[in-house]
Amino acid sequence: MHIALVTETYPPEVNGVAMTLSRLVAGLRARGHIVALVRPRQPEEAEPAAGPDELLVPGLPLPFYRALRIGRPQVGRLREHWRRRRPDVVHIATEGPLGWAALRAARQLALPVTSSFHTNFHAYGGHYGLRLLRRPGLAYLRWFHNRTRCTLVPAGDLRDRLAAEGFERLDVLARGVDTALYAPERRNAALRASWGAGERDPVVVYVGRIAPEKNLGLAVEAFLAMRAVEPAARFVLVGDGPGRAGLARQYPDFHYAGMRRGADLAAHYASADVAVFPSLTETFGNVVTEGLASGLVVLTYDYAAGREHVRDGVNGFAAPFGDAGAFLARARGVMDRRGAWPQWRAAARATALDLTWDAIVERFEGQVSSAAGVQPRACAG
Repeated sequence: MHIALVTETYPPEVNGVAMTLSRLVAGLRARGHIVALVRPRQPEEAEPAAGPDELLVPGLPLPFYRALRIGRPQVGRLREHWRRRRPDVVHIATEGPLGWAALRAARQLALPVTSSFHTNFHAYGGHYGLRLLRRPGLAYLRWFHNRTRCTLVPAGDLRDRLAAEGFERLDVLARGVDTALYAPERRNAALRASWGAGERDPVVVYVGRIAPEKNLGLAVEAFLAMRAVEPAARFVLVGDGPGRAGLARQYPDFHYAGMRRGADLAAHYASADVAVFPSLTETFGNVVTEGLASGLVVLTYDYAAGREHVRDGVNGFAAPFGDAGAFLARARGVMDRRGAWPQWRAAARATALDLTWDAIVERFEGQVSSAAGVQPRACAG
């Protein structure tokens, strides 16, 4: 099958969507499919050029998220590209200007289109002075996705919320985790020592963008609640973003590791003991499954990846969605019950071992094949 995959984020960018798409592309190609990427050119790359497996288009940084580039809408160029080399299906992973152009070009050529709902951009606006754009943003996303044959979402609770907002033909495509990369065996005593942590000193890690939409204030409160129980606790923040400088001024005793990738990122996970992730704007939250795979005690909210994979008090902790008091109570409880950490950490790792990328790639293959008319399986909804 020939799949044209359109996305405005892809490695070397570091985020959950880029990582997810790179795993899908690699898995599909390994199964013999042609996957032709359409994405924005990164600043360090050569001038835009078309190739058999990739079309690079001019890009611009997203105004309130400058680490992410959006592609300029080039309907005519996409139409001509796909007319010369017609794909069986166009899968659009992002809804920005490039995604809009791809939808229009594909419909003009009568190509089947599927899409993914990866990011709650309409929910980010309130954190950047754009709260009035939330409803128009949601209306645009609904208009966009309802013009595709199937919209894939990463979790069942997100499917239900979108369906209540009028989104149609939704199907769940979960996310896997690389349990060879994210593994407890990558724990590194020298790295812990660089954080000022001894072997028995608890280390709490936050991994992700340091930005308002990630609810970092609650992550800090949760750590301070833990440190009140265990004064030797250390807090390590892995990532970057507009909130880092202010946070570092307010809390200079925290360790700010910056952006990390690959085995280096995996070592930062495994060298910690507890992972906190209080974001309320996720569609999934890869850091939850990466933390589980690393054998950490994961503290998150009961939605998205937390609802799918964290069993409260069994393999981690998932507070009721939006209940900050319950989140902080669980943070204190984690430190109060350090004797149970080996049991929780083993259960976390066991959960992650079932989340293979092979199964996810196979399901995606079936979903887009159905939309292309290659096999009879229909999209749910």
